[in-house]
This record gives sequence, structure tokens and C-alpha cells, in this order.
Amino acid sequence: MTSFLLFLIIGYVVAFFYTLNASIKNSRRLDAVEKELTALKAQIATGTVTVAEAVPATTLSKEGDAEAEAPVPQADAKPEAKETELPIAAQAAAREPAPEDDATQTLVLPVFSREKESFESRLGARWAVWAGGLALALGGIFLVKYSIESGLLSPAVRLAMAAIFGLLLMAAGEAIRRKAVPGIEAAYANAMIPGILTAAGSLTLFGVVYAAYGIYDYIGPTTAFVILAVVALATLALSLLHGQALAGLGLFGSMITPALISTETPNIWALFVFLTISWLATALAGRSQRWHIVPALANIGLGLWALGYMTFTDIIKAEPVIAGLMAMIAGSIWIWPGKYSTHANELSVYGPRSGGYFPVVAKLMGRPPIVLNLTLAMAIVLPAVWFSVIETALTMHPAFPMAVLILGLAAYGAGRNHAVWPAIFAALAALGCANLMAQIGLDFLPALGGGGVTALAATPVDNGIQASVIRVMGILFLLFGAEAVRRRSANDPSFGALWAAIASTVPLGLGIISFVEYGNLGRDWLHAAYGLSIGLVLLGSAYRLSLKRDDAFEWPINIMTIGSFLAFTFLVHTLTSGLATTILIPVIGFGYVLATRQSRWAALPWTMAIACIFVLGRIAWEPTIVGPQNLGTTPVFNALLPGYGIPALLAVASAWLLRDWPGLRVKNFLQAVASLMALLAVAILVRHAMNGGVLTETVPTLGEQSIYTLLTIGMSGVLMTLDLKSPSPVFRYGSMLAGIVAMFNVLVAHFIGLNPYFTGENTGPWPVINLLLIGYLLPALAYGGLAWYARGKRPQLYVTLLALCGAALGFAWATLSVRRFWQGENIADWKGFLQGETYSYSVVWLAIGVLLLVLGSRFDAKSLRLASAALVFLAVAKAFLIDMSNLEGVLRALSFIGLGVVLIGIGLFYQKILTARPKPQEAQG
Repeated sequence: MTSFLLFLIIGYVVAFFYTLNASIKNSRRLDAVEKELTALKAQIATGTVTVAEAVPATTLSKEGDAEAEAPVPQADAKPEAKETELPIAAQAAAREPAPEDDATQTLVLPVFSREKESFESRLGARWAVWAGGLALALGGIFLVKYSIESGLLSPAVRLAMAAIFGLLLMAAGEAIRRKAVPGIEAAYANAMIPGILTAAGSLTLFGVVYAAYGIYDYIGPTTAFVILAVVALATLALSLLHGQALAGLGLFGSMITPALISTETPNIWALFVFLTISWLATALAGRSQRWHIVPALANIGLGLWALGYMTFTDIIKAEPVIAGLMAMIAGSIWIWPGKYSTHANELSVYGPRSGGYFPVVAKLMGRPPIVLNLTLAMAIVLPAVWFSVIETALTMHPAFPMAVLILGLAAYGAGRNHAVWPAIFAALAALGCANLMAQIGLDFLPALGGGGVTALAATPVDNGIQASVIRVMGILFLLFGAEAVRRRSANDPSFGALWAAIASTVPLGLGIISFVEYGNLGRDWLHAAYGLSIGLVLLGSAYRLSLKRDDAFEWPINIMTIGSFLAFTFLVHTLTSGLATTILIPVIGFGYVLATRQSRWAALPWTMAIACIFVLGRIAWEPTIVGPQNLGTTPVFNALLPGYGIPALLAVASAWLLRDWPGLRVKNFLQAVASLMALLAVAILVRHAMNGGVLTETVPTLGEQSIYTLLTIGMSGVLMTLDLKSPSPVFRYGSMLAGIVAMFNVLVAHFIGLNPYFTGENTGPWPVINLLLIGYLLPALAYGGLAWYARGKRPQLYVTLLALCGAALGFAWATLSVRRFWQGENIADWKGFLQGETYSYSVVWLAIGVLLLVLGSRFDAKSLRLASAALVFLAVAKAFLIDMSNLEGVLRALSFIGLGVVLIGIGLFYQKILTARPKPQEAQG
């Protein structure tokens, strides 16, 4: 039996070298054809070669030399074929500008494309082959089964006969392949009889070797592993002659071989070395033959083996796993270059061989298919994630293999323009794995003895290693991105933009994870240096790219500029907190605005916009800026003044400096946000002064609700401004929605829920600057201004509602201020009404009505005149319904006298206005 196995190995070695030699010769022929086509295209384009000279020149000799005398087979000599025009080099040459020579003609060469296959063809030429191959395999199995049941032959003889049968099938396949009709391979690529026979023979040999090992124990696990590996690799080699399906069979045999062999002392290094060799052989075959399905399956197979090993072993030896997966990355870099395509056009050229002609296919080159990059990325990312979360003991800190795999994938993504998905997967995996490792943590690492892993030690894991690995990953991602942008943006701007985004976000995200999980949140100089390094590298890279003055670098420059600002913002957070952080963020943004005086990068103003958004976010998170316990009680001069005021002033200054900036959106946004921040600063200072120097988180008071109302009104104006400058449905309807929300707040909160007349809330000690000012007068003025600003820009109904809401708030302020004058700081309803107070209401309402009438006449505002009429009517109703019964003596008389004087004055006023106006017929005349 040993001699037979030796014979089998020698046979496969010979077959392997024969196949390798045939593949090399075919590769040389392909190269010669491609060179000849290139030269032919150039000659036709210059007019030095005519059609009569060009057509014979496309034949190829056995050695690869062009022979002008060799005949080209005619279209009618090809079965199931018809003649079409060549859609590649010849037509490309014909489309190029031709010389002004009348003798120059368009080259049209014959190629052959299959017609729609008939049912007879499928039944006789395809299904018969598939069924025949299956029948041969089953026949061999039944023959062995019969011999076993009958006891006719010994196991050794049965195995030998089965092996000979497999070799004969493969030999028959090779013999039929050599005598195949030219063109039959292209017509029946997935039903070639030589390939079917070779596959059947390969399966037979797989079964023989496994039976010799697993059933009869003739050979040991090492010998069985070696022979199965030889069979699998030989099958891969033969696939160069018989097609991709046979390569898939060889790959399957390679991947299943380690699972078939069991041993008590597995050699993990040998396992992954063999898997890597199998992957490499598959990839080389796929690259040579322009395959992509089998190489993609090879990626999946190696990745699944890594995951399976890490899942089912007690102690993970990380080194062989890393070596195998990194070899796959390195092989992908060198085996699959940037120019490759599985969708290339084909040119069939025929050359003489053994009395016939064989087809040689030349393909145009392009990018590799996406399935290769996707499967490679998944095969790397999933083991990296597994290293981050698995609780099995490892021979090294899990941060190291995780980082090595992700960085290897990132290097591949940065080195190839087509490797977009590996770059994206590497970026996401870096952030995800770092976060998972920080959140899950580790309890122990294996203790290493002299011969390897001997025991598990429950020693705490040094988190400093994880933090250092995460930061190193961030720096390397930054360098990968900077180099990829510098070298490849000119040819592929989208690729440069992608890596600019990765270089700007991934290092920063990793730094944030490291700082939050492992750093000193008070003040951390190490993470500050990390953030400073990222910012300087990104800003320096953007500046270097700007010196090239190439439009292809526009997006990378802007993205890196934004990334540098974010890095400097991270730097501020690592060293400061509270008030200092809130001030320094817009200071950095203002520095970028000043840089617009020297550079016209479009992203520079947007940094200030982002800074304002950060400030508003910090205010929303902590309105007191420094915390309630640290906020001073002195009105105006406290932490709120610099915390709100300085960012607002910087925003206003930025908007003014950018008044001539060509970018309308950022200019308008800064103008709007500057107005909002200024309004917010004033409102918060007023509220602080009105509440005894305290901003609490209790149930909202009227003052706090007033701030929300003012903010909503301001947002409505901001969105309206943006819509006028840069029209957008979002801005248009958003501005009206904000106004409606503010009106709802007024109706529910200001008039009912938080009205100090119902709640009894103290209005404050000051006569004018009190709760009523911020609760009613300021919102009234804001509504009036918004209504005036919206005239002619928004629907009339919306403008009228704004004006009425403002008038109602002003009326409420005047009425409640009268009550406060008579009742003091507390104006609750249980106090009742004084006679002087009741009379004062009439006076104030009539005064407001007269004022509105004058303003309505002066500005020809009908809404103001109608509001005046409503107030006067209200005063009249009050006089007859309330004053007549509640007032006594001189106050009752004065109430009616004043009312009469005002009404007569209003009537006289209207008479003069209506008389002075020209009548319609006079105006027409």
C-alpha cells in the first residue's frame, strides 16, 4: 500500500508540473496576442496598415509569433456561431480621428457569439454530460460497495482499483480536451466533458485517501493530510485547463481536508500554512484565468477557518491566525492589481496547433470585481471583532491581533483605488472593536511556560496596553489617509475624499474612546498631545495639497480642514472643562475665520458654524455653564456673561468678517446663529437676575418658559432668513412651524399654566425689570418684530396670527403691570381688586387703544387699527359692566367721562381721516 501511495504522489507531481507548463505557455500566448493587438491598433490609427494587411496579422503561431500567412477560420466553420463586429480595439481605433487619407478604412474583424441555445442543445450537450459524470461517480461507488458486500477483493486491492479508476478518468479528460473541437469550450463552458471527467477522478481520489485513513487505518493522519493536500492542489492546478468549476472543487477539497483529519496533537501553524497555500494557489489561478467567484470563496473559507478555530479551541494561538490572514491581505495587494476586470470585452484569435486551431482570448483590463473586496474585508473584520469580544484565553494581548488585522486591511484600502469597501470596513471595525474592547474588558490572560501555554492565570489585564494600541491605530490611520490622499486623489478624487474623511474621523474617534475609557477626564496631557498631533497633521496636509492648485484636491482639503478643527476641539476638552471649554471652542473657530483673509478654502467658515453648534449643545446640556453650585448670584456679572456673551460676540464678529464671502449658506447661517446667540445671552442674563441669581432644574417657571418662547421665536426668524437667502422647503415650513409652536407656548403657558395671576408666582422686586418683562413684554416685542419681518414673505394669515399674538402679550403685560402697581410683587387672584386698580385698567386700555390707532394710521396698518378698536370695545364693555357697579364716587364719574372723551376723540379722528381721503371716483378722475 505504501508503494501505491508513493506512486500516486509521483503521478500527481508530474501532472502538476505538466499543467503548470501548459499554463505558462498559454499565458505567453495571451501576452503575445495583447502586444500584437496594441501594435495593430496603433498602426491602424496612423493609417500605416490597411484592412487587407491587418486581418491576416491577427493569427498566432504555436510559439506566440505573428504569422502573416496563417489563415483565419471562417465564420461558417464554427458551430452555433455567427459573425459580428468586434467591440474593442478595432472599433476603438475606428472611433479615433483618422488621417486625411482616402485609403484608410475602418477595421472590422470577425468574432463569434453564441445564438440562443435550443432545448435540444441543452438536453444533448449539457444535461447528458452532467448526468454522465454523476453516473460515473455513482458507478464507482456501487462497484466498491458490491465488492465490499461480496468480499471479492481485499481493502487494499479495492482502494488501488479505485485510485486507478480515478486516474483513468483524469487521463480520459485530458485526452478528450486535447482533441476538442475549436470553439466548443466557449459554447459549453459549464458542461465540458474533460472538466467533468477530471472532477469525477478528483473526487474518487479524495475518497480513496480518506478511506485509507478513516476506515481502514492504512495511513496515519500526517500522511493522509499530505496526500489530500496534494490532491486538492493538483485539482487546482488542473483547473487552469478545465475551468473555474474544477477550481471550486479543488478549493473545497483544500478547505475540507483539515476537517477530515483528526489528531490529538494538532499543529496550528501547519494548518494555517496549508490554508494559506491553498488560498494563494486559488488566487493565482483566479488572477491568471480572470475568475472571481472561486477566489471570493477562498477568502470566505480562510476567514471561516479563523473564526472556527478561535471559537472551538480552549486556548487561541493568535500568531498563526494573524499570519494566515495577513498573508491573504498581502496576496490580495500583489495578486489583484489595480487594473483587472471580469467584464472585459473578448477578442477571439485563432492559431494553428496539432492540425487545428485553438482560441486565445484577450481581455481589456479594468477594476477587480467588488465581491473580492467585500469577501476579503469580511474575512478580516470578523476575526478582528472576535478578538475584541471573545473570552477564550490567548497567547497575546487581544488588542495586538485586532489592531494588526484592521491595520493590514486599512493598508490594502489605502494602497488600491478600487479597495473602497476594505477601507470603509477597516474604519468601522477600528472604531467598533476599540469601543467593544473598552466596554467588555478582559479578566485574564494565559500564562506561558517554556513549551507554550501551560495554565491560565487570573491576572488583571493592563488597560494601558489597550489604550496605547488604540492610539497607535489612530496615528497609523492618519498616516495612511494622508498618504492615500496625496498620492491618489489626482487620479480619483472620490477616493481621496473617502480617505480624507477616514483620516479625519477614525483617529479622532479612537482618541475619544481612549480618553473617555482610559484617560484622566480632568486634565490629560497625553491625549492632548495626541489631539494636537492629529490637528497639525491634517492642517499641514491640507496646506500641502492646496499648493498643488488642483481641483481634484478640493474635497480632501475641506474635509481635512474640518477634521483639524475637530481635533483641536478634542484637545481643548482634554485640558479644560466648563467655562474655559465653552469659550475656547468658538475662539478656535474664529481663528479659522481669520484664516479666510489668506486662504479661500470653503471649509474655513464652516468651522465657526460647527463651533457655534457645539456651544449651543453645551448650553443645552448645562445652561449654567459652570454648574448650579458654582454659578454666582450677582446679576449680569457672573459666569453666564462670558459663557454666553463671548461666543455670541465671536459669532457676530465672524458674520461681519464674512459679509463678502461667496458662500451664501454659511454666511447666512452665521448671521442667523449670531442673532440667536445674542438673543439667548440677553434672555439668560435677564432670567438669572429675575430669579435671585439661581438657575435651577425644577419645574419651569414663567421666566424659564419665556426663554423657550424667545428661542422658538428666534429660531423662526433664523429659518426665515435662511430661506430668503437660500430658498429651501425645510427653512420655509420650519420657520412657520417654529412660530406656531411659540404661539402654542404662549396660549398654554403664558396665559394659563404659568400666569402669575393664577400661580401666585412672585414677580420680583424691581418695578419694570421683573418677571412680567421677560414673560410678556419681551415675547410681545419679539412677535411684533417677527410679524413685521414676515410681511410679504409669509402667508397673510400667518403674519396676522403673529401680530395678534404679540398684541395679546403686550396687552397682558400692561394689564398685569397695572395689577402689580396696586398689589405689589404678588398679583395672585385671591387678593381681589381695588377700586383704583379697576379704574387704572380702563385708563391703560384706552391709552393703548389710542396709541394703536395712531400707529395704525401712521403706518397704514389695518391690523393695528382693528386691534385698537378691540381694546376700545373692551374698555367700553368694562365701563358699563364692571365700573358702573364696582366703582363709587368720583372714580365712577371719571371712568365714564374719560371713556366719553376718548370715544368722541376717536370719532373725530376717523371723520377727519375719512373726509381727507379721496373718493374712489375722484381718484379715478
